[in-house]
Amino acid sequence: MAGRLAGRCGLITGAGSGIGQATALVMAREGAKVTVADVNEAGGAETVEQIRAAGGEARFVACDVTDAEACEALVAATVAAYGRLDWAFNNAGIAGPAAATGEYSIKSWHRVMDINLNGVWYGMRAQLQQMVKQGGGGAIVSTASIAGLVGIRGGPAYIAAKHAVVGLTKSAALEYAKQNIRVNAVCPGYTRTPIMDPALAKRPDLIDRFGDRTPMGRVGQPREIGEAVAWLCSDDAGFVTGIALPVDGGVVAA
Repeated sequence: MAGRLAGRCGLITGAGSGIGQATALVMAREGAKVTVADVNEAGGAETVEQIRAAGGEARFVACDVTDAEACEALVAATVAAYGRLDWAFNNAGIAGPAAATGEYSIKSWHRVMDINLNGVWYGMRAQLQQMVKQGGGGAIVSTASIAGLVGIRGGPAYIAAKHAVVGLTKSAALEYAKQNIRVNAVCPGYTRTPIMDPALAKRPDLIDRFGDRTPMGRVGQPREIGEAVAWLCSDDAGFVTGIALPVDGGVVAA
């Protein structure tokens, strides 16, 4: 398939639904070969099927991002299938329960951190090693959030993890800039993904409230985040590294 990522090979974690799935479809549309990774095998298989139905190339690899060896194996599987790793999108994440900082469960804290922060670092670590081994060059994007740019009540682990992803992104960008490995983050605002489903099941009116909190007057769609990721992984963003890009309808500008 022709496109700005034609012939380039990469991987996406959390690609069985939501932003990860939408981004996989965008990347494939732009000509990339995609390794779809998730703990949700049915969702991952569906993503692969959609890509192939549209004429793209994709394969599924089961991966639990809380397992550092699994993240290394994911990179190795991508290289074995496609010959190299040109880009990666560290997207897997969970919201965790809502509670004030002083009442937050220690078990929940560690679970959110393990997936949302450690999982990003495990992936980035393996990806950077492979890109350096190839001789440099490449693009890594990780999912942070507007919650990585501002404070939000009631989700201390999520907010802390996403702030840490932004910091990790900036540090890695500086470390690998001279090797032409670009490291960036996307910061979605209120976006209609399955992560909203538990809250919306109890409070369907929240979708309108989220839209009201957004200057553009609506929530975002997963594909809109995917388009930003594709740009960051392309040569069009060849002089862009170390940024945390809000894709939020203007929330953090308000």
